[in-house]
Amino acid sequence: MNTIGYVGLGAMGGRMAGRLLDLGDRVYGTNRTRAKAEPLIERGLTWCDTPREVAAAAQVVFSMVTDDAALESVTSGPDGILAGLGPGKIYIDMSTVSPAASSGIGDQVRGIGAHMLAAPVSGSVRAVEQGSLAIMVGGDTEPFHAVEPLLHQLGQQVTHVGGNAEALLLKLAINDSLAAQLLAFCEGVLLAERGGVDRKKAIEVMNGSAIGSPSLRARADFLLDPLAEPWFDVVLMQKDIRLALATADSLGVALPAAQVTDALLSKARELGYADRDIAIMIEVLQQIPAASARP
Repeated sequence: MNTIGYVGLGAMGGRMAGRLLDLGDRVYGTNRTRAKAEPLIERGLTWCDTPREVAAAAQVVFSMVTDDAALESVTSGPDGILAGLGPGKIYIDMSTVSPAASSGIGDQVRGIGAHMLAAPVSGSVRAVEQGSLAIMVGGDTEPFHAVEPLLHQLGQQVTHVGGNAEALLLKLAINDSLAAQLLAFCEGVLLAERGGVDRKKAIEVMNGSAIGSPSLRARADFLLDPLAEPWFDVVLMQKDIRLALATADSLGVALPAAQVTDALLSKARELGYADRDIAIMIEVLQQIPAASARP
């Protein structure tokens, strides 16, 4: 049995901790609000009051939080993860944060004599439940091989890609492409619908064509029912797009599609769609006059 810690028990992290519990692992956990963890506690999760307590109790510590600031909050200070780590322990951060933030914390972890892996994921809450996430892992190979079987309990595709920064770069590249694909798909569906094609029929035909992809097919229901519970909300996607844009600036790479997506996500937030799934972009497009969207 693995002794595992999980810091950050939100929509994604909570489901991952749940999978590990179901597999018979002993899981210690904490979250900013205990209420979100109550269902896991009822299933056997051992609650800890601080990230430090989680790290001290576990051999392998996971975290999944929203952004750079949240990662700094759970790792630093007297109650942070770093304070509870010891030599030989392995810390796996699954958050989507900036490459620089992840690399900086990795340096601190090495100074303790522990190991850190960056392991951002690609996939929705459904993929977590099915254990079919794609996980990009950055860090030293020895700790990666030690936890690779454990990561395969969470993801179907687990790939070591280099250092922490490379893992985060790949995650940002994936989300940049995901957002651009979905925006283009929404444009196409709306174009067909305005011309008289039933929306459901347009989605079926387009997804069955050369442009169909797993991510687009998975979101078909969101284009038909925009009130469905989000898998990936507007705020989180815009955070990732802006991380990609900032990273691209430092590397001298142009991301025109990301700039357009960022603008549309800002419009979505203006319209009150911040907590809706990113498929809400089709509703935003319906409210933008055609002439105003032309360059």
